[in-house]
Amino acid sequence: MPSFNREGEAAPARPALHLRRLVVTDFRSYERAELALDGRPVVLAGANGAGKTNLLEAISLFTPGRGLRGAPYAELARKTGAGGWAAACTADGPMGESRLGTGIEPGAGTEVRARLVRIDGETQSGSGALAHYMRQVWLTPAMDRLFVESAGGRRRFFDRLVMGFDPSHGTRVNAYERAMRERNRLLADARMDNAWLTGLEEQMAEHGVAMAAARVETVARLKGAIAVTAEGAFPKADLALDGFLEQKVAAGAAVDAEDELIARLKQGRLRDQAAGRTLEGPHRSDLLVRHAPKDMEAAACSTGEQKALLLGLILANARLLARQIGAAPILLLDEVAAHLDAHRRAALFDEIVALGAQAFMTGTDKSLFESLGERAQSFDVSEGVLEQSAL
Repeated sequence: MPSFNREGEAAPARPALHLRRLVVTDFRSYERAELALDGRPVVLAGANGAGKTNLLEAISLFTPGRGLRGAPYAELARKTGAGGWAAACTADGPMGESRLGTGIEPGAGTEVRARLVRIDGETQSGSGALAHYMRQVWLTPAMDRLFVESAGGRRRFFDRLVMGFDPSHGTRVNAYERAMRERNRLLADARMDNAWLTGLEEQMAEHGVAMAAARVETVARLKGAIAVTAEGAFPKADLALDGFLEQKVAAGAAVDAEDELIARLKQGRLRDQAAGRTLEGPHRSDLLVRHAPKDMEAAACSTGEQKALLLGLILANARLLARQIGAAPILLLDEVAAHLDAHRRAALFDEIVALGAQAFMTGTDKSLFESLGERAQSFDVSEGVLEQSAL
């Protein structure tokens, strides 16, 4: 597994993280598609519904979880196919060359089916192992309202950033949520077994404090990276975490935080039973973002400023990863250029190239990407067919 520099020192030079080959089979609109890639940013251009975002979704499944759309795995199968699907890639990165594959086998019906994950031909017990081989950050049109909608979206977005520095973070989040679901089930069934509930609450507290610590550390890293960034096309973000566990950990009281969460969960059993959910814990924490130059909450900014803030945060994260662990994450940027002016488009492209990041960018208007020229690969996408083209 890769080593992670927690002192902020530059990691030794390593190969940039990029896909060299992507193959999808019976995935969404694709019977089969293959891309040969050389590490440059990638532009996918085509009409709405042509299948551009489907390719980004396939790439996103080389990370733990359900990918950028969060769709059930059975829904990813091509409607006229056999019911299964597969995505495979050859990737280069800090761990050298890796072959990653994922998918579900064909099967009758639409029942929930776990996806298979293979790394270098070896079947894995789950998707969590992918976090050690692949780091990604994505931006979709649905995220344009990230700062004004529920805390859950911001929390999931930020936890993906945390996993870039600490791949085990996702495993801890999943373990916490499993214990919480079991506790909720016991409460819903009125099974007030004190020993059983206490054991689950202790598990939640242990994993929850570890989650909070990783979040606090990542916020500190990002704030440091943002502070030393020169003023540019994307405004600087001021970041904070809203959650009692995160605040306790930041104050150096992690042990007290674990004890306090256990106590709160025990005291809140009847309340949680009535609510049908757990009302205390890191699953309710929020990422607070402000437009630093204006000293204004992100939610109060214009739509354009919010998108620029979000892009600035993603780029700061990519710079930090590139400096500390030797490779910027792969960026999946869906319709990213459509609502940026020419100045910010050029700044975004220049930053991506300077980072050496392989960004997959989609758009209906290829002319928006012309300034990239030969610095990017370009593919025309039409009804599930890919054809390499020039910008």
